[in-house]
Amino acid sequence: MTLRSIKSIVFAAAAGLFLGSCSNAAHVQKVRDVDMSVYKTYSWIAPEKPRGKPNRQNDIALQNIHSAVNDELQKKGWKEVTTDADVLVSAELLVEKDKQRQSDPVYSNSQVRSYYNPRTGRYSNFYYPSRFMGYNNYTTTVKKGTITIMIIDTKTDKTVWQGWSSKELNAAQITDKEINKNVRAIFKKLDAGK
Repeated sequence: MTLRSIKSIVFAAAAGLFLGSCSNAAHVQKVRDVDMSVYKTYSWIAPEKPRGKPNRQNDIALQNIHSAVNDELQKKGWKEVTTDADVLVSAELLVEKDKQRQSDPVYSNSQVRSYYNPRTGRYSNFYYPSRFMGYNNYTTTVKKGTITIMIIDTKTDKTVWQGWSSKELNAAQITDKEINKNVRAIFKKLDAGK
């Protein structure tokens, strides 16, 4: 094996690890004996009207999730219909605070020590680098957004497939870019259940 081919293999492995760490983790549950390839049409479940004062904060995010799900289903050849759909689709967004353990390395301060050399009549310095002392462990509060998508068979009125993806949010609300990434990650696993 040449040095060039070894470098190529190492680069490909590093790129795969980097891209794998950037992707969103999606999880899927499916009823074992259901063949997802038989479904071709879908309708959306009408959202329930909230009791009391409605929470309008997630309205835009939910509409963007709805659009992203439509895009992914239509890429797979599914068609949205208003009547006699094969399945009903539901999407939910949950934004919640979560506790997360953090661990930061702790190092000692570097030091310089001076000494006098009587032979040369000069002062010289010794440099002592910082040393690893351990970890500082603490808990922080983060916001986490979870998108859940359910597919319900209209004949049996049972959920046959559901997927969800969670991500730590950098802002107060989930962004359109985060929505698209999460929905795409979920629907990549739709074919895995055939």
